[in-house]
Amino acid sequence: MKNILFATSEAVPFIKTGGLADVAGALPKCFDKKYFDVRVILPKYACMKQEWKDKMDYITHFYMDLGYKNCYVGIMHMEYQGIQFYFIDNEYYFSGPKPYDSAPWDLEKFAFFSKAVLSVLPVIGFRPDVIHCHDWQTGLVPVYLHDSFQQNEFFWNIKTVMTIHNLKFQGVWDVKTVQDITGLSDYYFAADKLEAYKDANFLKGGIVFADAVTTVSNTYAEEIKTPFYGERLDGLMCARANSLRGIVNGIDYDIFNPETDSCIAQNYNATTFRKEKVKNKIQLQRELGLEENPKAMMIGIVSRLTDQKGFDLIAYVMDELCQDAVQIVALGTGDERYENMFRHFDWKYHGKVSAQIYYDEALSHRIYAASDAFLMPSLFEPCGLSQLISLRYGTLPIVRETGGLKDTVEPYNEYEGTGTGFSFRNYNAHEMLNTVRNAERIFYDKKREWNKMVDRAMATDFSWNNSARQYEEMYNWLIGEK
Repeated sequence: MKNILFATSEAVPFIKTGGLADVAGALPKCFDKKYFDVRVILPKYACMKQEWKDKMDYITHFYMDLGYKNCYVGIMHMEYQGIQFYFIDNEYYFSGPKPYDSAPWDLEKFAFFSKAVLSVLPVIGFRPDVIHCHDWQTGLVPVYLHDSFQQNEFFWNIKTVMTIHNLKFQGVWDVKTVQDITGLSDYYFAADKLEAYKDANFLKGGIVFADAVTTVSNTYAEEIKTPFYGERLDGLMCARANSLRGIVNGIDYDIFNPETDSCIAQNYNATTFRKEKVKNKIQLQRELGLEENPKAMMIGIVSRLTDQKGFDLIAYVMDELCQDAVQIVALGTGDERYENMFRHFDWKYHGKVSAQIYYDEALSHRIYAASDAFLMPSLFEPCGLSQLISLRYGTLPIVRETGGLKDTVEPYNEYEGTGTGFSFRNYNAHEMLNTVRNAERIFYDKKREWNKMVDRAMATDFSWNNSARQYEEMYNWLIGEK
């Protein structure tokens, strides 16, 4: 039996701010339980729902040094869907109304968490063969493991994996503060270790000291070796190229299933979508005050409204797009200018455009089910989950060829009759608009071709099982077994 520990700052259903929580919560269930004992450790945030806190059992507590401080470390435990979850309890660090705050407080909080992850292992009697670390919040786990923990043979030969969900977020602050917080010696704050551009960088430390580095799609793994996508760490990514691999995220096919989804007006599957899917559209048009027209092409957008997601392209051609025979439904929050942009077009083209500037999980399901196409023109996208959900619901993605979008959406080829969506290459508003208009043309003039594409989209498999096999192979390689 191989023991694997996921160290993460969030995991569904306990706490979620983004896609990382989906990975940490859903992936561990998909490993072959005959060979892998996968457990998850995360902070016990005060802002977690009370129902989860009530179900946790207290195991024990102890005190641990961190820099100049002596810190309380409580260990809580809960089994959920067959997986053992451990929670690190410390009210000084994890109170607060949300999981993340701002630097340098967050850096101290996750330095504490990273050291506590290692410190609790002998106490709970679980010795992992591999500790799988996620994002900068756990970047110090491989560093601490390399440091003082080597004095205890319990920790010898434990391997570490560092997974980058988004290279943009690195956990950066000045060297002196980070040195005081972490208690690490000068040795670690050199240019080949934690120091980057005269600051200390948590994620860089994790990448340097981990035995393997992964990211969440093959294309993104290649992209981050270049200056444009590399967020100033492209040199390091090139240096670690032999240990770097891309494994595409999955989605939970139990939650995202149009056949059983209780959030949507009308269930359907790959056989019945031609008749049933449109009922979701009519219901959503009614709910959002759009013109009720089953034949209108509906384009869905469910996203954080930020530059990363390509909203400057949409803003540039939105007026032109609204002249077309389409309806646009947008759901999400983010930069004020994009929120206001959608509000403006909702006002100007009421009946054609609906702006829902908040977030609602159930409504997002209804948009995936009701829309004909889904627009996602990201500037960069490590993996992306929305396009995977769209494919599952037979809603054809319109994407820019970057990162996980390029790996998961096969562009439509009119001559060969292949493809599961539409894509464009350059970060250019009119190239995007032309691609949307090409999709409109197929939707209105070649409905049979469109429906065949929906068939192919719904037949793709981006469940977690596929990703889990690739992670199993990597763990076996790290542990030294074929």
